[in-house]
Amino acid sequence: MGFSGITRIKRAKGLLRASVLAIAATAMMQAPMAQAEDSVLTVNMHSDLKIVDPIWTTAYMSRNYGYMVYDTLFAMNTKGEVLPQMVDTFKIADDGLTYDFTLREGLKFHDDAPVTSEDVIASLQRWGQKDAMGQKMLTFVAEMTATGDNSFQFKMNEPTGMVIQALGKPSSNVPFIMPARIAATPPGDQITEYIGSGPFVFLEDEWKPGDKAEFAKFEGYVPRSEPADGLAGGKEVFVDKVVWKVIRDQQTKMNALSKGELDVIEQPAHDLLPLMEQDENIKLIDLNPFGSQYTFRFNVLHPPFDNPKIRQALMYAFDQEEFLFAAVGDEAYFKTCKAMFICGTPIATEKGFEDMLSGNIEKAKEMIKEAGYDGTPVLLMHPTDLTILEPLPPVAKAIMEDIGLVVDMQAMDWQTLVGRRNKQEPVAEGGWNAFITAWNSVDNASPLTTPFLNAGCDKALFGWPCDEQIQSLRDEFSREPDPAKQLAIVEKLQMRVAEYPTHIHLGQYLQPHAMGKNISGAPVSPVPAFWGYKKD
Repeated sequence: MGFSGITRIKRAKGLLRASVLAIAATAMMQAPMAQAEDSVLTVNMHSDLKIVDPIWTTAYMSRNYGYMVYDTLFAMNTKGEVLPQMVDTFKIADDGLTYDFTLREGLKFHDDAPVTSEDVIASLQRWGQKDAMGQKMLTFVAEMTATGDNSFQFKMNEPTGMVIQALGKPSSNVPFIMPARIAATPPGDQITEYIGSGPFVFLEDEWKPGDKAEFAKFEGYVPRSEPADGLAGGKEVFVDKVVWKVIRDQQTKMNALSKGELDVIEQPAHDLLPLMEQDENIKLIDLNPFGSQYTFRFNVLHPPFDNPKIRQALMYAFDQEEFLFAAVGDEAYFKTCKAMFICGTPIATEKGFEDMLSGNIEKAKEMIKEAGYDGTPVLLMHPTDLTILEPLPPVAKAIMEDIGLVVDMQAMDWQTLVGRRNKQEPVAEGGWNAFITAWNSVDNASPLTTPFLNAGCDKALFGWPCDEQIQSLRDEFSREPDPAKQLAIVEKLQMRVAEYPTHIHLGQYLQPHAMGKNISGAPVSPVPAFWGYKKD
């Protein structure tokens, strides 16, 4: 595809935008204003809520649900600092081998049971079996013990600087605290009881997948005394209820926002942003200055991507610009970035990827031939209900076919994809070969937090890469406090990923929220959080 592919995408996006803006402008001129309920915040999220276990899956809808219902021991503010949240005080011994924590007074679950150290330890043990950073943290922890009803202690095998960072991890998987009886659920099974200690109560009886999910203000929640700052500080709730309303059509949801029938759209279509900017009832706010990163994920268990040479070929063939123009279109909202751990961070480097990710089709064709590709089809999952992802698989399909791969692209909704990607069975038995997703940049800003970098075989996320060298370098990074030496480790790590690809990073983009002009107080955060919101 190369330059001509980008040109085609630009032209198509321009024609589509002109058509959509004209149609939507007419509809909105005809739409009367309506008054929404002041005590209810109605939100259109990027997807439907179907999985309500934020440890079982990394899906962002489940993570977002988690921040409504649960609380965390520590939390990250807008400066990237990790501060106490459920924790009142903590102390680290001079030798770095003992951590003592005390919980805040007044913490209780939605069933009025107090939060105890037993709940904390059970929750961290379940999270630590599932999450990449949690797994790494627990390799340093010799034991976690309760030292009182509201105090607990870590005894370490050796010092590490990652404990507090891990406990304040802002995105998937987040170490949410659940009642011990619920946290006892094996991490491979989904929980069946939905009780947390967070600022909202999940109204299970009102939950209608495909239509809505509702959350009521938890009157028993005691916010911290500090002002809210990102995910940290006092989580004060100023509405009685938050409703996540499913509306799939982009024009319909935009019209609803203009009329006051919706208060917030989490991910408005980039094509419609210029029109929203002109609407006197709508404002656009970028609440996530970190942005997001697109990624292509392989399943290394089955042909053809069990062959690293074929995965390498895609690293050469894929051109970040083609994907970014297809999904976002407006260069003001995206940038190419060969740094696996996000451009702008202290460990940003292109090392290992200098000649990759730029659309070298001929090089990729040669590698496919050298790899002895036998024509095994690639089953590429294609989510059709997420505007920000839907355009990407067709681009990947066209490029893969250009270099000689056979591609079976199968359409499905995102929640179906989320369920299917956990299957390790061969394609013929319901498995898969590849899909494309997006990660919040804060998730991918470090070798320890990047979920798809975990190459721990059966302990890795879906795709299950298995490489001792990657794991060894991640371990080395976790032990190294010197930033300069960390960068040197990252360079080695990226060079290894270029040889043994676990996933392909396809560039970064920004995604503003759209909301009514009468809405204020939205937290600036890499995660959409709904405390702080006010309706004037």
